[in-house]
Amino acid sequence: MASAPPHQHRRKKNKRFYDKNNDAHAGATPHHRCQRLCGAAGARRTRLSAAASFMAPFRVRSFRFQWPADLCTSWAAEMEVLILGWYVLVETRSVLLLTLFASLQYIGTLLAPLFGVIGHRVGERNLLCAMRAFYATLASALMTLAFLGWLTPVQVFIMATLTGIVRPSDLAIRFALIGNTMPSGHLMGAMSTSRTTQDSARIIGALSGAGVFAALGMGAAFLCIALLYVCGFVLTLGVSAVRAGDHTPPAGQTDTATKGAQTAVAASSHWHDLKATLIHVRQTPSLLAAMVLAFLFNVTAFSMIMGLLPYVAKEIYGSGQTGLGYLVASFSAGSLIGTLVLMQFGHRTRPARMMLIFCVLWHIAIFAFGQMQTLAGGAVVLVLAGIAQSLCTIPLSVMLLRTADEQFRGRVMGIRILAVYGLPIGLMLAGQLVSRIGYANTSTLYCITGLFFIGLIAMRWRQHLWPQDAPANRR
Repeated sequence: MASAPPHQHRRKKNKRFYDKNNDAHAGATPHHRCQRLCGAAGARRTRLSAAASFMAPFRVRSFRFQWPADLCTSWAAEMEVLILGWYVLVETRSVLLLTLFASLQYIGTLLAPLFGVIGHRVGERNLLCAMRAFYATLASALMTLAFLGWLTPVQVFIMATLTGIVRPSDLAIRFALIGNTMPSGHLMGAMSTSRTTQDSARIIGALSGAGVFAALGMGAAFLCIALLYVCGFVLTLGVSAVRAGDHTPPAGQTDTATKGAQTAVAASSHWHDLKATLIHVRQTPSLLAAMVLAFLFNVTAFSMIMGLLPYVAKEIYGSGQTGLGYLVASFSAGSLIGTLVLMQFGHRTRPARMMLIFCVLWHIAIFAFGQMQTLAGGAVVLVLAGIAQSLCTIPLSVMLLRTADEQFRGRVMGIRILAVYGLPIGLMLAGQLVSRIGYANTSTLYCITGLFFIGLIAMRWRQHLWPQDAPANRR
């Protein structure tokens, strides 16, 4: 009888060896083998679920339109502010007028709650469309004046004032629209994904700077800006106009409760709605704590970065516009990294806990930045500060949307924008302090003050912000 070929003997021998080795590691029982296979399958499911959570917001048709619409609008707005800021500086040669132009971007902050009320009445989608059509109209007017050679700084200030009345409310309305169209389980991922539109615009804008104006000219640059605004407007038309809680009564039946509610809404005034929202915030501890925290970090954290980076680049690092661009891009890059982290793992986080922890880390990073003496070191620390900032502010917005009643979402986000008024307050105080005690000592003082009040907020509202089963920590 012929024997088997040598390679078959080796194959059988290797098979017996691996079978024996696997049995030894598995405890030589079918139960252990099953556990091992289930563990591997579980790991694969975890990887798949992480990838699924990353793309989950885009399963909602409304978000597939809103995200590119917000992206176009954010890119256009960032380009517009940079180009007009450079134009004002070149034409007027006045730093005072440049800061005045920058302050006009926040002139409409006080009206943000009223925009939230209007959005609740006419629909957030409809209001956002009107706002973006307004942006496109103003950009087209600036483009026309630039091509005709009639543009002057006075006209730029007028346009900046008109835009500044509306633009501060854009962010609140887009977040409220996400809250109304996105399932609660996907809210953290959706908010994080939406945030990438702002971060990417700031990075590109900081790196390109006023170079777009220099390369293309004012008219051609504003042609690009107007086209981006138009794209944002057209894409916003595809966003769902249905709000959370809306329903259609069965055919042939009259929903008396719905008609009564609509009649009551129509009869009430805007100011009555605003007053009701303020009462709702005051009577909801987690909302009130978030509003106080947002005002605090606008005073003590944002003011040390957003307003004083030009001073740091020139006076401390001895750099010019290029160095300033690197600093701004570093902070924005860190913010984008934090946003991407939340897109991937945000569904596992506790929003209230996360905003407190990373608000502390944000202030520590700002303290470290104030002690840096080199541009490279400052840029690295700003990346860390940007990460902490993103991991603080996005969970705060998610918590506001989850804990606010559905009828108050847009108005609550409008009130949230009021916290931005802490930024000019912090800037005015910092300007006086920097001239007397220096930037490093001012940043130290601001960080100590911020950490102190964060501790007070955490203690005052501890039972509403820290327990895992608190509504503010709902996943």
